[in-house]
This record gives sequence, structure tokens and C-alpha cells, in this order.
Amino acid sequence: YRVRHAIRDVGAALSMDPAEIDRVAKSFPHIRARDARAALEELPELKRLAGEKERYGRLWELVEALDALPRGIAMHPCGVLLSDASLLARTPVVPTSGEGLPMAQFDKEDVEDLGLLKLDVLGVRMQSAMAHAVAEVERATGERVDLDAVAPGDPETYRLIRSAETLGCFQIESPGQRDLVGRLQPDGFHDLVVDISLFRPGPVAADMVRPFIEARHGRAPVRYPHPDLEEPLRGTYGVVVFHEQIIDIVAIMTGCGRGEADRVRRGLSDPESQGRIRVWFAQRSAARGYGAETIQRTWEIVEAFGSYGFCKAHAVAFAVPTYQSAWLKTHHPAAFYAGLLTHDPGMYPKRLLLADARRRGVPILPLDVNVSGVAHRIELVSESPKVWGLRLALSDVHGISEAEARRIADGQPYASLLDFWERARPSRPLAGRLAQVGALDAFGANRRDLQLHLTELHRGARGGGGGQLPLAGGRKTAPAGLPDLTSAERLSAELGVLSMDASRNLMDDHREFLQELGVVSARRLREARHGETVLVAGAKAATQTPPIRSGKRVIFSTLDDGTGLVDLAFFDDSHDACAHTVFHSWLLLVRGVVQRRGPRSLSVVGAAAWNLAELVEVRREEGLDGVAARLAEPAGPAV
Repeated sequence: YRVRHAIRDVGAALSMDPAEIDRVAKSFPHIRARDARAALEELPELKRLAGEKERYGRLWELVEALDALPRGIAMHPCGVLLSDASLLARTPVVPTSGEGLPMAQFDKEDVEDLGLLKLDVLGVRMQSAMAHAVAEVERATGERVDLDAVAPGDPETYRLIRSAETLGCFQIESPGQRDLVGRLQPDGFHDLVVDISLFRPGPVAADMVRPFIEARHGRAPVRYPHPDLEEPLRGTYGVVVFHEQIIDIVAIMTGCGRGEADRVRRGLSDPESQGRIRVWFAQRSAARGYGAETIQRTWEIVEAFGSYGFCKAHAVAFAVPTYQSAWLKTHHPAAFYAGLLTHDPGMYPKRLLLADARRRGVPILPLDVNVSGVAHRIELVSESPKVWGLRLALSDVHGISEAEARRIADGQPYASLLDFWERARPSRPLAGRLAQVGALDAFGANRRDLQLHLTELHRGARGGGGGQLPLAGGRKTAPAGLPDLTSAERLSAELGVLSMDASRNLMDDHREFLQELGVVSARRLREARHGETVLVAGAKAATQTPPIRSGKRVIFSTLDDGTGLVDLAFFDDSHDACAHTVFHSWLLLVRGVVQRRGPRSLSVVGAAAWNLAELVEVRREEGLDGVAARLAEPAGPAV
């Protein structure tokens, strides 16, 4: 149990209103259940909820009591036990819920304590996304792409990576990684291996990232803790990046073998073992003639890195799909997005991938029951020049089952609305949703008229008169005279049914208002000066509070404004004024200072934040003067 699940289950047991349970649960970050009341007292974004704390009675006490108790049984996503044929006779098992595979009832720690051999076979959804992209290229063009044989040093691919426009690319799409590749500027495969390895808790805690980048770009000399350590550290500018380098350092300075050094490395992740290892390391290193200062500095690196890094082989294995995904995005963008949207391997909502596709010139083709497949596919939009578009998939429709999507696809094409109704046999709610987002536009009439005709078909089918309705026989559905959905209603339907703004970016509706306010777009922000104060705005794509070296809490958020992404950082001195708005608003307006960390790496350090949707209402009711007054109000805690 963590806090959100605990609130949901305790709330249900206390017969709380489901909507209220949902609101309270979603207010909390992903923390332990035992920290619920402490979070209410400490986190600025929960101050409003903290003011209501007493009305929930024993909820908080019961939530905290569930901490760390098992909520249910889940299969380790990658863990496989290896043994001979007697394993099932020696290990209690339970069938998995889906495939019915035998699953050990020991947890992932106990199996190792019992001496069983465990192998983690990583299941990477990006592999499925890339396989789908490759299959789409072959289906549509006849070209067979062998990703394992693509040119290893493709200049265009590395140009894309250096641009930090890496949304959707394996391992290098998060805000932190886009910042890192923008600073690192990789130009070869080894750079990708190092980049992936640097972006780990160990190297970050040991302050390895900054020295590496400074040395790589010639802005600082390469330094080694001791000349004896030059050999293992030369390839990474004197910086510890890989597990193997920790093993080499321990082996060289203590004189123990590499096997013993690896056991020491593994022991670093156990706080109880660290003290013993430190004494052993100091004694053995001193006995081999190393000075106290060298031993101290080297131990600090070893201790901070610990086991929280990658072995080089692991990093290389990750860098391969990183490069391959970037290559696909560079050379087959439409197929790349088709794979991403079908298999959803990344950290961002699908609507953000759609916005990125538009920015890279990929036409978005609407949902259409006559041409859309179960999965996303590519279609030729223009012969000269050759332009491939992305056709949205039936599977993205809210509430559609795999069987319904397959039935619609197998019956294509449909001659009329009645033909579609009779052969595809959609449920009434599904048919209504398809009409809302334009998937039935080919049958004539407008979307509101189509929904009326679907109601008549449904009523006729229930009355037994299905095929006797007036629409039978004609290819086009006769208009019923109802007004069509407005542009705003269409966009709202797309967001509700597909969770994507398929026809246009939702921020387009606010473009004029943002220009009035002097908001800097993501595209123009690239030219902003370091230290410049700017207003930025967009739809929130992701918000995180990851652990950082200082130990202080920093809120990182990413906005999409249709022209690109804006990465935000809110430090603890801004939390009282900004945290509630950042966590509880979808559309944001933020004032902050541009922080440049490299030619393609920048973020905005937020000082004030407003709910953009509320400002739009103020603009409508009170005009720009009302908005200006709201923006001029002193920032303070939201209570």
C-alpha cells in the first residue's frame, strides 16, 4: 500500500462518496501511506486539503495503518526463476491472472535468500513500438528496414539527438535527459552509452555529471583521484560512470581480485555493510602506500556511486534501442509515431506525441471507420514530395473492446451508416463516440445529425424494425437539420473520447490571449537570454519531484504550448506560492527566469503560477485589465 491506494480502499470502507475519494487520492503525490498526515502538514499543494482534515475523521489514521501491507499479488514484471525440472516440486506457485503461468509465491528478495537463481529479463515496450514502425514501413512501401543493420554513425540521427528534440526516443525523452543530451551533445555511440549511465542516482549523487561535461568540452582539465586510476577512467575523462570502473578502483587500490571487488561493490548498497567496507578499504589502500587524502577522496566517489549505476554492458544494451528509436524518428517519423501511439512505451500522454508529430511535419489523419485500423498506421498523403501521414486508430476510442475494434476493421469499407450499424454491430455508446470524433463523417450529415440517426437506429433495432428505417439503401445519410458541433465542442469530444486533441492543438484556442499577455512560446524561448524573466504557458504534460543531490524538494513540470515543450523547475522558496496551482491545474501560466545550461539546454525557474483556464474566464468577464490585476496580486500560499 502507498497513500493513493490506501485512501481509495479506506474511503470505500467508510462509505465515502466515490468522487470525493478520487479527489482526495489524486491530491497526494506518490508517497508512503504512513506519511499521509505529515504530507498534509508540510506540502504546500495539500494546504487546501489540510484545512478540511477534520471532516474526514479516522480516514488518515486508517490510511497510515495500511502502510507497507500487501494490497494484492503482482507478478515481478521481468523476474524469471532458473532451475531444473524439480523447481515446481520445491516451490509453491500460483497461476498468473492472465496467461496462467506458474508464479512463485516467494517474493523477489526471498527467492535469492533461498538460493534460487533469478534472472531479470527486461521487457521493453519500445521494442514493440519499433517493431510496429518497421512493419508499417514494409506494409506501406515494401521497404524492409533492418534496425540491427542501420548505419551506426548516421549524422542526421545524432543531429536530432543533439537538438534535444528527443520526445518518444528510448531513455532520452525525460526532461532531465533532454537537458543532459543538450549539454553533453553526443556525436557517437559511446556518448549515448555514457549519457544513459550518467543519468543514474549513483553518478548524480557523486557529482559526476558536471565534471564529465566540463572535461568533455575542454572547459576543465581531466583529473584522476590518483595516477594509478588513469587506465580505468581515461575513457570517461576521469569520471566514474560504470560499475566496472568501481570494481577496477577497488581492485587496484586494495590489491584484491576483481571478483572480490565486485562483491564489495554489491555490498555498498547495504548501509550496514558500508561501515565495514570503508574500514577495510582504508586499511588495505594505506597498506599499499596510498595517502590519507587520496583514500578519502576515492572512498567518497566509491561510496556515493554505490550500486546505483549501470554496468557498461547494460548501458550498451540500452543505448542500442536509444539510437534505433532516434534513427526511426529521423528517417521514418510517421511510422515511428504510429509505433509509439500503438504501444505507448514512454512517460508522456499520447496527446503530447501527437503535438510532436505535427511539429515534425507529420500530417494527422482523422479517425475513419472506413480506413482506420485497430492500431495506428501510416498513409501516403502526397506523392511529390513523398509525405506520409499518421492515421489514428480505432483502439484509441474510449471504451472500445478489442473485439469491437477488430470487427469494425474487418468489415471495411461500409457503404452507409445503416451498413456500418448492421455489419459492425457497435454498441450505442460506442457508435455515439465514433460520431462525436468524426469517424462516421464519410456517411454524410453533420456529427449531431449522425447521433440523432444512431438513436433512431438503436430504437428501431430494439423495436425489431432495424432494416425498415428510411436511411436504408442510400450511401449518404440525409441531414436532420441539427446544428453541427462547434469547433470547441469538437475539440472537447476528441479529448474526452480519444484523450488527444486530434484535429488541432488545444493551445491554439488561447493563442491570441497569450499574445496579449506577452507570453513567450516554446519556439521563441530557445533564443531567450540566460537570466531573462519570461511568461510561459501551456498544457501540463508531466510533473515530478525526483530526489536531487541537495536533498531539497524541487517540482519539475513540462508544458506543451503547441510549438514545443517548456521545462519548468520550482525550487522550495516558490512552493508556498506555486505548488497548489502546479499540481491542481492542467493549463498553466508561469512567470520565471530562463536558466541556460548549454546551447540546447534550458529551463524556466518558476516564481509565480496561475491556472490559465481561470484567467481565460477573467479575460472574458473583466477584460485585460481584470487579468492584469489578477497577475499583479501578491503571490501567496493557496489555502
